[in-house]
Amino acid sequence: MPITIAVETPLQDDVRAMVAALNDYLIPLTPREFQFQLTVEQMGEPSVTLLVARDADGAPVGMGAIKDHGDGVAEIKRMYTYTQVRGERIGSQILAALEGLARERGMSRLVLETGEAPGFEPAWRVYERNGFNACGAVLDYPDSGFSRFYEKKLS
Repeated sequence: MPITIAVETPLQDDVRAMVAALNDYLIPLTPREFQFQLTVEQMGEPSVTLLVARDADGAPVGMGAIKDHGDGVAEIKRMYTYTQVRGERIGSQILAALEGLARERGMSRLVLETGEAPGFEPAWRVYERNGFNACGAVLDYPDSGFSRFYEKKLS
């Protein structure tokens, strides 16, 4: 499937719908106190850049964001592809584009937090296939046993 990936604002109805679909998928998997999703409004803050993947008709099929934490560290956030396009490597394309943005901006390290429960296996595969390595807790996330952490050094 040919797609385009571009920086977009999260404050669009079709992106809001994709964020809602992601939340619907994630919320049942982990206790709420150990979920750290950005809201659409937080995704619109200057420290966050959202990439949206769209199909040939312009419909969104996936997204991912990076959040700049300073000191050369960027965090991958809100990675998601709609179920009907899973297996087409769209997540890997989004992740590669996010890595490219981070490199352009002089970042030296990408980090992320994802769930540590059944249902997160597709996310683990995408990160591991794209050169991310499991690591200890990152940033200010608690090491609760409900999270899995990854990092990728860029320099």
